[in-house]
Amino acid sequence: MKRFVPWLLTLTMLLSMLSGCAAEQSGEDENSSWIPERSMELQFATQFQVDYYAGGYKLITLGDGSRFLTVPEGCQVPDAAPKDAVPLYQPLGNIYLAATSAMCLFDALDRLDAISLSGSRAESWYIDNARKAMEDGKILYAGKYSEPDYEMLLSYHCPLAVESMMIGHASDVKQKLEELGIAVLTDQSSMEEHPLGRTEWIKLYAALLNEEDRAEELFQEQVAYLNEALKAESSGKTVAFFHISSSGYVVARKSGDYVTKMLELAGGQYVFKDLGDAQTRTSTVNIEMEQFFAAAKDADYIIYNSTIGGEIHSMEELLEKSPLLAQFRAVRNGNVWCTQKNMYQETTQLGQMIQSFRKIFSGEADNLTELPFLYRLG
Repeated sequence: MKRFVPWLLTLTMLLSMLSGCAAEQSGEDENSSWIPERSMELQFATQFQVDYYAGGYKLITLGDGSRFLTVPEGCQVPDAAPKDAVPLYQPLGNIYLAATSAMCLFDALDRLDAISLSGSRAESWYIDNARKAMEDGKILYAGKYSEPDYEMLLSYHCPLAVESMMIGHASDVKQKLEELGIAVLTDQSSMEEHPLGRTEWIKLYAALLNEEDRAEELFQEQVAYLNEALKAESSGKTVAFFHISSSGYVVARKSGDYVTKMLELAGGQYVFKDLGDAQTRTSTVNIEMEQFFAAAKDADYIIYNSTIGGEIHSMEELLEKSPLLAQFRAVRNGNVWCTQKNMYQETTQLGQMIQSFRKIFSGEADNLTELPFLYRLG
């Protein structure tokens, strides 16, 4: 009789799993509401929510109203689930990632294995693991967001395309992907008002991959950096954040955007109080050098955005872009810092980025030539 015990245990476990999925599929009543057991706790993010249901189902709702239902392995979509929720069957893999800001989130979760296709080429990535994965052929280029290789996506049985807000300018592509049975999740982290709201999107991708505990740990590390910065008194130091375009215009961050908020959370004061239209989604404003000179010539610090147009490595290179910069107080005092190329691809590290800004404004970085995401021009 003992020889039947393993078989009986296996059968019991299998029936238990199937009955659990079946119970969730039928629901108590087809007309009854589907009630979540709990919801994901969010500190800063406002553009998504995750609700957890019995049986391991998760309902993800985005700020644009789109909804996705993660379906546990071996289960089916419950009859009581919302009909407009796009099902995503776990384990989730062969993802096409066109939203560059999301790559670092998958990387931090150590789940680049879930991505098979990229909307950017290897040389465009400043995330080492992502670039190496593409160089090693583990992630393949499948066309940019506006011109994806549909045949390639289908050959990889791609279930999900993670797109940036730019997909709104290519609605025909989104429609085509959905017609082919590929779900389209638009990353809306750029709509978050608080900088760490963007970082908190790691929890959304963790929900897709069942990595919530790891995401919470990583996120709280960034919250700790933020809290440390907030403990410091405001430095009162003024700062300009900009780059100069090839046509000679100064491209400055719009007042109130997430970069200027990071500067302010770090204890600095952005030189522009109301630059740009708060109602538009653009994050930068083109202004004439004369207007910029009037606002920023006496700024305590200059942070040059070298993620656009390439890094510069000397004060001479900076002055080649505009000799007028030599009259700026920050240039005369040697208080010019530049962003490294990876700044905009490191959504996971915004708390640490704020801390780097704080070290500059507090004077802690006076004897340093480099900080995470920043380096000083000599």
